[in-house]
Amino acid sequence: MRRRQFIAGTGLVGAGAVAGLAGCEPDRPAPPRPATAAAQPNLSSWDGVRAEFDLDPAWAHFAAFVLAAHPRPVRRAIDAHRRGLDANTEDYLRRQELRLEDEVLAAAADYLGAEQGEIALTDSTTMGLGLLYGGLRLRPGQEVLATEHDFYSTHESLRLRAGADGTPWRRARLYRDPHTASAGEIVDAVRHAVGARTRALAITWVHSSTGVKLPVRAIADALGEVNRGRDPGDRVLLCVDGVHGLGVEPTEPAELGCDFLAAGTHKWLFGPRGTGLLWARRSAWDAVTATIPTFDRRAGRPGPRFGAAMTPGGYHSFEHRWALGEAFRFHLAIGKQRVAERTRAQARQLKEGLRAMRHVRLATPLREELSAGIVCFEVDGYAPNEAVGRLADAKVMASVTPYEQPLVRLGPSIVTTPEQVDQALGAVRALA
Repeated sequence: MRRRQFIAGTGLVGAGAVAGLAGCEPDRPAPPRPATAAAQPNLSSWDGVRAEFDLDPAWAHFAAFVLAAHPRPVRRAIDAHRRGLDANTEDYLRRQELRLEDEVLAAAADYLGAEQGEIALTDSTTMGLGLLYGGLRLRPGQEVLATEHDFYSTHESLRLRAGADGTPWRRARLYRDPHTASAGEIVDAVRHAVGARTRALAITWVHSSTGVKLPVRAIADALGEVNRGRDPGDRVLLCVDGVHGLGVEPTEPAELGCDFLAAGTHKWLFGPRGTGLLWARRSAWDAVTATIPTFDRRAGRPGPRFGAAMTPGGYHSFEHRWALGEAFRFHLAIGKQRVAERTRAQARQLKEGLRAMRHVRLATPLREELSAGIVCFEVDGYAPNEAVGRLADAKVMASVTPYEQPLVRLGPSIVTTPEQVDQALGAVRALA
């Protein structure tokens, strides 16, 4: 059920209007699906992958993860849906919406190794975090523990929750120096910080401030020891901002051991801009309630319901949302492990090159178990914004971390090459 059927089911339109809708339903064939008959891309080579993007070839795009460009299959799907909506908006919406959204959920489930009912569709990581932390069911006296390393959206979601109902929350520091951080140091910090009142631990898979990738599985195992002696309503829930891991790391949410994972799909996954998801394991569904009304009537039925209940209703950028399945299929066609190896190899090349420069201080750990695609550093004698500007003069697109201590940030990915890593290193070397 979607929109008109939902409204009819709640009595918000009259019976005559419903009858009119029903009477025009079945005669015409459904509009054609998005154009998928075009020649399949050659994704067996990285040149073939890069050819699927319209990125300016004059630039080395090391900030593509901030807001992603769309590969060809995503662009085509967006265009096809836009044409359908522009030609006959109501007809296309009514006939296509349920099927197209289910196709997106099926593709997301394939990619995540999850069930469709475990996945809610959102517009961004921020929306997913707001839904999660705004909807957590906490008893009086229970708290949320976050970390100093999370992005603004986690902290602000918790601050807004605290302002609304007084829910206490605090922040823990997980490591002193990101470059020398260790899994043991991080897990020990979590064990020390979790208290008797802690109901949820809010962490970030990959820190966009430093490039540190948390050992989420090890943290989950440590929480398992804590939870062993707790009642279900007191068990510490592991909540993850996964945006800079999704599309880079091949590990699936259930393998991470977390209870919730929120992520935008318009970064490393190169999905449509303005799309995201919120995943939850089945055992955690009852720990959160929706805060934005859904338009999916399946939310109130028996069986899988988390995704239906937590997907906000209202009207969205449908041509983008319905094209999201193409992004998941694009990555699966390349191969998740292959994407991870390509990204890690270039990140390793970049980190090793930066470490050898005396005028550079590398912030990101060298070890791959504690880093993903983001590489952060400082350049002696340059403010980060100034250094990024100088790199742009050399046609290397970088970004500045949006934190209290800004750093220069480069993100090698499936749209960059080892040769462009050398180009970036050369541009940094010229700043000495």
